[in-house]
Amino acid sequence: MSEMADADLRPRDAVDAWPQDPSLSGFRAIQSVLCCPVDASAIVWDPGDRRLVCGRGDHAFPLEAGIPCLFAPNDWPADRRDVTDIVKSFYEQTPFPNYDGLDTRDSLRRKAGESIFGRMLDEKIPQAARILEVGCGTGQMSNFLGMRWGRSVIGADLCMNSLKLAKGFRDRFSINNTHFVQINLFRPPFAPASFDVVISNGVLHHTSDCARAFRSIASLVKPGGLIVVGLYNWLGRLPTLWRRSLIERFGDAAAFLDGRLRGGGPTARREAWYQDQYRHPHETSHSMDEVLGWLDAEGFDFTASIPTIGDVEFVDDISLFEPKPPGRRRDRLSSEIEMLLSGGTDGGLYVMVGCKRR
Repeated sequence: MSEMADADLRPRDAVDAWPQDPSLSGFRAIQSVLCCPVDASAIVWDPGDRRLVCGRGDHAFPLEAGIPCLFAPNDWPADRRDVTDIVKSFYEQTPFPNYDGLDTRDSLRRKAGESIFGRMLDEKIPQAARILEVGCGTGQMSNFLGMRWGRSVIGADLCMNSLKLAKGFRDRFSINNTHFVQINLFRPPFAPASFDVVISNGVLHHTSDCARAFRSIASLVKPGGLIVVGLYNWLGRLPTLWRRSLIERFGDAAAFLDGRLRGGGPTARREAWYQDQYRHPHETSHSMDEVLGWLDAEGFDFTASIPTIGDVEFVDDISLFEPKPPGRRRDRLSSEIEMLLSGGTDGGLYVMVGCKRR
């Protein structure tokens, strides 16, 4: 693991005449790791225009509800499909996951701790790490990880409605180590190799080019740092897609086939799950072999997966940081078949972790 970033994220010395405006506190806390998503120059606050501007003065960005809006649209050729706008519109209307029932720090800590993924990250990521969550949605994981003293966490997403919910919870419970910013992950407003840990769970498969999205966020990891990605598996996702086809054919009544929708719990949370799993406008799915290829191509060694590969049993003290053999191809296929036969738990989502070579 690389040397951890200093927790001090104070702004550059060149900008020290800050107006006493509470809405600037979030920007001030993370200014040193931000750059213009268009030309990569420094980002500063212009008190005259009350906007964020790049060091060259060519690009300006608003600050909304204390959240830096550093989203820059893709500059792809006109004939290349771009689903950013339709995905953004979907999540602006249906933020995911919903905060219903999470009314305290303890309730969020309990919910996150119930999942292997959340518990593993919180326990294994070093205390002084600088963490970026790409596609944080409503920021539950970012807020959870930011409760640990000494960490610096940035939650980034393209949807402002989701980010406002995230920041609202953060402000209500004084989770001062966590901050939020609006971005396009294909044009991230961060310098390369800025973070000890980059997390993107259930996000990249909703982009126009999942492999390219992976390359974009992988560049933000420091040598010795970690990348953690959660994706729909090509086999594990099939049960959800079968249920989705039945819902499209027979109507919403067919949703009873999903155990999460049959069960109890807050209505808003079940509705958010239904929309994300069965009404999303765009998704792809990917094999373990495919992601291992991405990791290797970007200079990462495989370190862990959930579920584990082959017949290796998952244990709580599994190391996230030490490279380990990814098993044989038939071992990985066996794990994927097990995801399928289990009915596509968590929508067929699986997690792969890699450590960037020094």
